[in-house]
Amino acid sequence: MNNDIPVCHLPKFLYILLWLMSERIKISAIEQHVIDFVIELRIKHNLKQDDIATIIGTKRSFVTNVESTKNRAKYNLNHIDKLADHFGLSPKDFLPAKAQNHL
Repeated sequence: MNNDIPVCHLPKFLYILLWLMSERIKISAIEQHVIDFVIELRIKHNLKQDDIATIIGTKRSFVTNVESTKNRAKYNLNHIDKLADHFGLSPKDFLPAKAQNHL
C-alpha cells in the first residue's frame, strides 16, 4: 500500500480491496491439483493457453487467470469434461487419487 496516504483516511471498502489485492489468492489442494494437471497436459502436448481456451470454450485470458497465482479463476466440471474428451481421458484422471487438505 502507498505509505503517503494514512490507512485511516481510506474508505473501508477501498482498504479491504487493497488488502485483498495484495494477498495471494488461496485455493484448495484439489483445485491446485487440477490446475497443475492441465498445465502438464498443455506442456506435454505443446499447446498454448489459447489452445486450452478453445478446447473449453473460453478466452485465453480465462486460462491465464487460472494459471496465475494472483487472480485464480478455476476450471469447473464442464471444463474438465471437455478437456478429458479432447485428450481421450476420463474426468477422474484430473483428480488426485486421495482426498487432500486445503493449501
